[in-house]
Amino acid sequence: MRALIRELAPAKVNLFLHVGARRDDGYHPLQSLAVFTGGETAADVLSLAPADAVSLSLDGPFAVGLEGESDNLVLRAARLLAARTSGVGGAAITLTKNLPVASGIGGGSSDAAAAFRGLSALWHISLDDLTLREMAASLGSDIPACIAAIPAFMEGRGENLTPVAAMPRLSLLLVNPGVALATGDAFRAWDGIDRGPLDYGEPLAAALAGRNDLEPAAIGLVPSIAEVLAALRGAEGILLARMSGSGATCFGLFASAEQRDAASLRIGTERPSWWRLATRLQA
Repeated sequence: MRALIRELAPAKVNLFLHVGARRDDGYHPLQSLAVFTGGETAADVLSLAPADAVSLSLDGPFAVGLEGESDNLVLRAARLLAARTSGVGGAAITLTKNLPVASGIGGGSSDAAAAFRGLSALWHISLDDLTLREMAASLGSDIPACIAAIPAFMEGRGENLTPVAAMPRLSLLLVNPGVALATGDAFRAWDGIDRGPLDYGEPLAAALAGRNDLEPAAIGLVPSIAEVLAALRGAEGILLARMSGSGATCFGLFASAEQRDAASLRIGTERPSWWRLATRLQA
């Protein structure tokens, strides 16, 4: 069946992450600068076509990581959107999973956001931004940021967003040691110390001055994260290397694509089992 709608679900990268003490509702207040990868090769892809019912099929290099999930975020987004409207019919959805699962780059959240966008187009649904973001937040804290997929400061549990207009389109290298790390495990391993709020200001300066409060806990669970960071920090032309989100993916920001590609080649030669993605920041 020919897909009528095609949506990209780019990787979400947390350039910094401040984690506050757990609230009474079980969530942690967060501060983060979220950015997204640019280009089709740095994204999962959703293809959607009309059908009698909602269905999901999987392909791509990381599809095996989602096999057996009967209620993943893409299906939940589809069912929620259908329940809020009437007479929309179904959709045959194909998710091409190019990004690793449970890797700290918002793959599932971005997939769900792409499902909201694609199904709204397929079903000719027009929702205001506030309604769509509220629906997205009910499924996951990261999904509202992934709806627009533009650089933004995140607060609250991730649903309070302030768009960033001056994020430079730097070259970006993502590296994952090939180990899945569940978000809940990283938060449970965190030492619980609130290290204080981070300043925003100019986005690149804020990123350089920031930190990821989950990084030490994640390294304790997956020691190879420290090896990834050391490999990135030793690269020529590196501006910033840090873990993204709850890990285990780490990122390196470079001023030029040539420096990024040289780092990717070296790391790939030394660590061929590590997953790498050379891309850029989406403005």
